[in-house]
Amino acid sequence: MKVLEKCRTGKRVLPEVVLESGAVLREVEAAYETYGELNETGTNAVLVCHALTGDAQAAAWWNGVIGPKQALDTERYFVICSNVLGGCVGSTGPQSVNPETGRPYGSSFPVVTIRDMVHLQHRLLQELGVSELHLVIGGSMGGLQAIEWAVTYPSFVRHCIPIASAQQLSALAIAYNDAMRSAVTNDPAWNGGDYYGGAGPVQGFALARKIGMITYRSFELFQDRFGRETAPNGTFQIQSYLAHHGQKLVNRFDAGSYLCLLNAMDGHDVGRGRGGLQAALRQITARVLWVGIDSDRLYTAAEQRACYEALKGAGVKCSYAEIQSVHGHDAFLIEREQTAEIVKSFLQRVEGTV
Repeated sequence: MKVLEKCRTGKRVLPEVVLESGAVLREVEAAYETYGELNETGTNAVLVCHALTGDAQAAAWWNGVIGPKQALDTERYFVICSNVLGGCVGSTGPQSVNPETGRPYGSSFPVVTIRDMVHLQHRLLQELGVSELHLVIGGSMGGLQAIEWAVTYPSFVRHCIPIASAQQLSALAIAYNDAMRSAVTNDPAWNGGDYYGGAGPVQGFALARKIGMITYRSFELFQDRFGRETAPNGTFQIQSYLAHHGQKLVNRFDAGSYLCLLNAMDGHDVGRGRGGLQAALRQITARVLWVGIDSDRLYTAAEQRACYEALKGAGVKCSYAEIQSVHGHDAFLIEREQTAEIVKSFLQRVEGTV
């Protein structure tokens, strides 16, 4: 695959990171992957922000959107994706060893916010020689980061595309997150978050993922794919599907990171400490494309249109597009051709190439 010929995987270690809470993390690792070449002025960079259980390998999970001659054309842009602070795929998180104790952070890992993630990404980009972002883009939790970027670093961001996301996390999303969190913490093996070295909250974490998968899909998809079909043992096919995804996540992700990131999402509010939502949105100078999904029941299409209206009301240069799909919230990852066309059309408009 041609894009991988220009792929570089790296990790930077920052001596000290001060979080919004005032807590200090030392020897912070930030894992990242890049595609393409940065131009001499450092202005052709595209930052891709990943979702809750994502990682820095964006060309793998967004193949068809990122690559040569794709929407995020790696022959034109320098595309970067970094594993978020609090994650577990190369960047510092609860499972990392605390350099001051020599043991995993576990329950002592401090509260991390979406804003903290963005600040760390900004430092990473500066170290990589990026002087401004041509585009910041992301779906779900990645979209929370994207809009936070546009507010926090307005002079650094030229264009912004949040997909299936929010300016302030909704009560519905917080409720789902709370149910998932409770599934993990009620597992006795959670041990208050200090389970490293043992099996950990396997059952609770799998249950949390089951809950999450229900929110990521649509009624139509489940009905068409599974209906009331059963396996030979009498189990409904939908139950087997959820069990499969629960175990799959347990095998590749860390429960402590999962809860850390859920908490960060719950606290997301670009207006916090800035005089409210409208005052925060008025700081944006980037051109924004807000993207919704018609079948999304986690970040509903109605909420996405309201986000667009809020931007417009704040005087932001913005537009709106909507992915049509039966796949629900995860459509931005599944409907890659449609997603790519929406992104490509926006970039052509703002760059004056159409």
